[in-house]
Amino acid sequence: MLKHFGVSFVITALGLALAAWWGFSTNGWAGALTAIAITSILIVMEVSLSFDNAVVNASILKTWDRFWQVMFLTVGMLVAVFGMRLLFPLLIVGVTADIGLMDVWTMAIERPEEYSSRVLEHHAEISAFGGMFLMLVFLNYFLDEDKDIHWLHWIEEKAGLLGRVNAVSVLIALLTLVTAVGFVEGSHKFAVMIAGVWGILTYLLVDFISSFLEKEEEEDPVIGKIVKRGSIGAFLYLEVLDASFSFDGVIGAFAITKDIIIIMIGLGVGAWFVRSMTIYLVEKGTLSEYIYLEHGAHYAIGALALIMIASVKFHIPEVVTGLIGIAFIGVAFMSSVKHRRLNADAKS
Repeated sequence: MLKHFGVSFVITALGLALAAWWGFSTNGWAGALTAIAITSILIVMEVSLSFDNAVVNASILKTWDRFWQVMFLTVGMLVAVFGMRLLFPLLIVGVTADIGLMDVWTMAIERPEEYSSRVLEHHAEISAFGGMFLMLVFLNYFLDEDKDIHWLHWIEEKAGLLGRVNAVSVLIALLTLVTAVGFVEGSHKFAVMIAGVWGILTYLLVDFISSFLEKEEEEDPVIGKIVKRGSIGAFLYLEVLDASFSFDGVIGAFAITKDIIIIMIGLGVGAWFVRSMTIYLVEKGTLSEYIYLEHGAHYAIGALALIMIASVKFHIPEVVTGLIGIAFIGVAFMSSVKHRRLNADAKS
């Protein structure tokens, strides 16, 4: 256990210490204790919201060589913590308010209420982008006619037949987006539509890059030696997937605190735990032992996508999102255990 999570525990200790120092510098010992408590809550929230993300990541990461696994845990971690938990909210405010990043940073530190309200103003667009990307992740797994392991046979086998139709997942995603935009206020309709379309285009672009690299590898043995199957394309895919998952956590964090430093520390430490869980699942071969975990995680992704799309109009508490994901994975785990027992009885 320490082999896989030891670094995460060290990062947690450092993160809590940094949060305590930040709280102490702003409001003495009371501020330090408050900062530690809020940071702990954010860590737990991030892990609970992203456990299904760890399972899906592991299903992709298990085909990578050690080099790319390390890249995912290091370079990818920097992108996850500083890119999505810090830079992305700053960029949203900077672009929409037409002010520089340093001015936005000053606003976040000196006027956190104003900064938070500006980020939340664009919740609908953020949700549309992330929701569309995650919906395509779910649909392309659910509608895969080549998938030979089914959890809910009576649904998944028929869905596989529908998957024979070219671009059916994109069609479903676009219809869902158009329906969701119908519930948005008139002044925001166009922005939400464009954000959703960009979510779809981002998925298609990453999928194109991955498919192109795989084809090049098959045709050129030199490229095959340099670029392992799906490595760069899958790396980009996982980073965008992590970004889509982090949207919900970032927005939810502002309901707990307006302090961008505490948000970055809490969500960043939580994201590190999710990466460690991913590596643990890969090295322990958990997905091959519990064959329905991947299914449960993708169903959780589908539920999260629908929640994000619905949130362009309705407020849905983050605890609901976390519990739905945990419920799907929990049921999938129990189904996997039952499957193993039945197979063991059949062999004996």
